[in-house]
Amino acid sequence: MLRIFNTENSRTRQTENPVAGCWVSLTDPSDSELAGIADSCSVDLADLRAPLDDEERSRIDVEDDYTMIIVDIPAVEERDGRDRYETIPLSIILTSDAIITVCSRDTSLLRPFMEGSVRGFNTFMKSRFVLQILYRNATEYLRYLRIIDKETDKLELRLRDSMQNREIVHLMELNKALVYFTTSLKSNEIVLERLTSIGRIRRYSDDEDLLDDVIVENKQAIEMASIYQSVLQGMTDAFASIVSNNVNNVMRIFTVISIVLDVPTLIFSMYGMNFQDGGMLGMPLTGSRWGFILIVVASMVLSGVVGWFLTRSKSFR
Repeated sequence: MLRIFNTENSRTRQTENPVAGCWVSLTDPSDSELAGIADSCSVDLADLRAPLDDEERSRIDVEDDYTMIIVDIPAVEERDGRDRYETIPLSIILTSDAIITVCSRDTSLLRPFMEGSVRGFNTFMKSRFVLQILYRNATEYLRYLRIIDKETDKLELRLRDSMQNREIVHLMELNKALVYFTTSLKSNEIVLERLTSIGRIRRYSDDEDLLDDVIVENKQAIEMASIYQSVLQGMTDAFASIVSNNVNNVMRIFTVISIVLDVPTLIFSMYGMNFQDGGMLGMPLTGSRWGFILIVVASMVLSGVVGWFLTRSKSFR
C-alpha cells in the first residue's frame, strides 16, 4: 500500500502525488509501487526491498543521494487464538526532498503520525521525524514488555494447579519473544550510537534532547527485557517441576486407591477358589449365616486400615 502525507499549516493530510517535504509510506508494497518510488525519488530498488525481508539486520547505509536507516520494531500477530510477539524491520530513507518509510506490515507505530496526533510532527522536518519514530519505537517495546509481564502473572496463577504442558508452552513462547526483543533492542542501540555521528542529517534545536530521550528509553527497554527474560526463564524451569509434581500427586492418589481396592479383591478371590475337595470347607465364616456380611465388613475394615496406613506413610506423601 502506497500513501503520501504532507504537513500544511501544522496539519498532516494525505495527498495523491509526492511533493517536496512529503512523507511516503510503503506498507507491504507491490513491485509496481516500489519501482515507481525508486524512479521518482532516485532510490535503489534493492534498498526499498530490504526491509521486506524479516531477517534484515538493523543498520545505517549512507549513499550518495540518500541515507537509509533500518531498525527492528515490535509486532504482534494472532495465531491459534493467541498473540505472538516478534520483531520486523522498518526502513526510514531520507532523500533531499522526502522521507520514505517501508515496512512489510501495517504497524501501530506509524499510525499516530498518519492521523496527525503526534505533537510537533511535521513531514518536512525529517531529522525530527526520524527521532520521533525511534522514540515511539522504544516506547512501543516498553508497552509490549508490560503486556508480556501481565500475561506472565496470569499464567503463574494457572500453573499452580496445572497438570498440562499448554501453559509451559505459552511461557516458552513469551520467553522466545523476549529473546527477539532483547536482540533487536541491542541492534537498535548500535544504530542510535551511529546516528549521533552522522553529519549529513540536519538537526533542529530540540533534536539533541530528543535523541538523548530516545537513547534513554531504548536502554530502559533493554534492561526491562533482560530482567523479564531472566525471571521468565526461572519461572519456566520452576513451573515445569510444579506440573511434574502435580502429575505425581495424582498418580500417588490413584496408586493408593488401586492398592485399597486390591484388598477386597484378594479376599473375595480367595473365597472363590477351591482349596479342598469340598469346595470352600475350611475357609473362615463360610458356614455362618452372617458369613457373607461379615466377610464384606471385614474386607472394608481391612481396606480402610490399609488406606490409612498408606496415606500416613512418608513414601506416599
